[in-house]
Amino acid sequence: MSALGTALVTGASRGIGRGIALALAAKGFNIAGVATRHAPGDPEDNLEKLRREVEALGRECLPVAGDLSDLAAHQAMVEAVIGRFGSVDVLVNNAGVAPLVRADLLECSPESYDRVLGINLRGPFFFSQTVAKRMIAQVEAGLAPPRMVFITSISSRAASPNRPEYCVSKAGLSMTAKCFAVRLAPYGIPVFDVQPGVIATDMTAAVTEKYDRLIGEGLLLTPRWGTPEDIGRAVAALAEGSFDYATGSVIEVGGGFGVERL
Repeated sequence: MSALGTALVTGASRGIGRGIALALAAKGFNIAGVATRHAPGDPEDNLEKLRREVEALGRECLPVAGDLSDLAAHQAMVEAVIGRFGSVDVLVNNAGVAPLVRADLLECSPESYDRVLGINLRGPFFFSQTVAKRMIAQVEAGLAPPRMVFITSISSRAASPNRPEYCVSKAGLSMTAKCFAVRLAPYGIPVFDVQPGVIATDMTAAVTEKYDRLIGEGLLLTPRWGTPEDIGRAVAALAEGSFDYATGSVIEVGGGFGVERL
C-alpha cells in the first residue's frame, strides 16, 4: 500500500512525539522524525528505535538530527526531508522542554526563560515559517494541501507559577497556531492546536505523586493519566483530513480537564 504522504514530527524520539509518529505511521504516513541527537547504527539511540518501529509498521522513517532553537539549521533539516520524500504533507510541531528546575515565578531566571522560550516557542515559530513556505510551493505546484499541527498544552491556559516560563511558551505557541491558520487558509492548508493534558511521559515523571493525588481528587472527568497514544490518535485523525473544515480549532486531549463545573 502506498503511503498517505510524509509526516515531519519534531521531538519524535520519545514521549508524546514518539506516540504521534507511531500513530501516523500506523495510518500510513512515512515519518521524518526530528530530535536533537541521532547516533546512526546505535541500537540504543531513540531515533534508531523509532526508525525500527516505523519500519515494522510498513512505512519509511528518516531520522533527522537538529536543534530547533538553532534557526540556522532549519533549512537544512527541511531540505533533508524533501530530498528523501519529496514533500512535507503534515508538520507536527511537538518538540518542547520543561524548565530544568521548577522555580517560583519570583525566582524564574532569565537563563531558564530564554532556554524554554527558545526551544518551545521561538524555534517552532521559525521552523513552521520555513516549512510553511515549502507547503505553499507544494500547493502552487498542484499537490494536495498539506496540514500543520501544533502540540501546545493545557498549560497555555492553566497558570502554574512554579514553571511560568513553560506556560508562557505554550500560550505563545497556541497563538502561533492561530496566526498560521489565518495566514495559510488562502492555500487550503488547515492548522490545528492540540492541547495535551496530564500525560505520562519523562517530563511528568517527577510530579507523579502530585498528579496522582489531583486526579484522585477529581481533576479530570476521565480519571486517569493520559498517554502518548491518546495524543497520537488525535493527531492522526487530523492528519488524515477528517477535520479540515475545523482549521484553527483548539483540541484539548486532557480527559475533560477544561470542562467548567459547579
